[in-house]
Amino acid sequence: MDTIFALASAPGKAGVAVVRISGPDALTAGRALAGSLPGHRASALRRLVDDQGNVLDEALVLAFVGPASFTGEDVVELHLHGSTAVIDSVLRCLSSRPGLRQAEAGEFTRRALENNRLDLAQVEGLADLIDAETEAQRQQALRVLSGQLGDLAGRWRTDLIRAASLIEATIDFADEDVPVDVMPEVRELLDRVRVDLQREIAGSGIAERVRSGFEVAILGAPNVGKSSLLNALAGRDAAITSEFAGTTRDVIEVRMDLGGLPVTLLDTAGLRDTEDHVERIGIERARQRAGHADLRVVLQLDDSVPEIDLQPDDIVIRSKVDLVGGEGISSRTGAGVDALVSRIRSVLVGRASNVGIATRERHRTAMMKAAEHLAAADALSHHGPDMADLCAEELRTAIRALDSLVGRVDVESLLDEIFSSFCIGK
Repeated sequence: MDTIFALASAPGKAGVAVVRISGPDALTAGRALAGSLPGHRASALRRLVDDQGNVLDEALVLAFVGPASFTGEDVVELHLHGSTAVIDSVLRCLSSRPGLRQAEAGEFTRRALENNRLDLAQVEGLADLIDAETEAQRQQALRVLSGQLGDLAGRWRTDLIRAASLIEATIDFADEDVPVDVMPEVRELLDRVRVDLQREIAGSGIAERVRSGFEVAILGAPNVGKSSLLNALAGRDAAITSEFAGTTRDVIEVRMDLGGLPVTLLDTAGLRDTEDHVERIGIERARQRAGHADLRVVLQLDDSVPEIDLQPDDIVIRSKVDLVGGEGISSRTGAGVDALVSRIRSVLVGRASNVGIATRERHRTAMMKAAEHLAAADALSHHGPDMADLCAEELRTAIRALDSLVGRVDVESLLDEIFSSFCIGK
């Protein structure tokens, strides 16, 4: 492989900037700049010079000898003073060396995958960790990055390989007496994996919501205080408010961290019968988005509730209590708003407690495919030795589906898409 280099920290002025070099000539390039390198996984302060002996910077230098590095190759990291001039001078010096080139987006991580330092699920976990905005997202990404999904898939794979080998033994010795009926053990193995799969499939929807964000729709009649509540929760004037009914025509979205959970608040058009064509479109969009939201908060000024389908966890609360009285919320005075936030968070935290390790649609699809073939294998296992070869093939197909979770098979078409989301230095 080529030796690659890139700025691994964020571009722009900073206290420290990190330049990473990885590949067969990484140590040579590091010595050319720093004169000498510290021992493996050690660091040392070095003066960096170019080929003419001009001093570029005084930097902290770290060396990692492959395969004990992030990429599995020899790696050198230069911790520079984070000015644009210093960074540019070091990158120019590296680019002038033969055999070195600028890294492409995600190339360091792709090499970690190709050198078996990470599996594909861990790569996705790393991408999620970089993008994490809330505590829940950070914790979930770390679970995936630590290899928990790969460990789970590995355990399932071991059980299914054992089941397949037992069935294939009955095929290989079909003309002889097999001393033990293997089917009870096969079914026990299949049942164990299927139970685990169903639990993870059920939790994958919540896991994906933690990764991408929950949606909470604010609903109610016109002028009931929906936009005012959105602004109060967001802490800014995200939506226009006025005394005129029908001001909000489209769905307004505000993303926020709600007690560690990523939440997108949706301010919707007031629900009412109207002859205004544009407003009617907005109301229809409001109903559609509310139907797909994870939670609905319905504001009311009296005891009437708009004609919408509500779920058991949905919140119906009186608004503008500073004017109409009673218990509820007032976006103008702030009364009851903190209690409403706590109630929303309680509902979402309760759902997040059932979170699975699998976080993406790709994971769910692979697990559902595996579960489908396991169900077919289980059905065939009850039809005696004549169906043993078909049962074994169903198990092999299930194993291949699980292997795709961690990138063992059938994922080449996904790699460019996955790594394109990484920055150059990762």
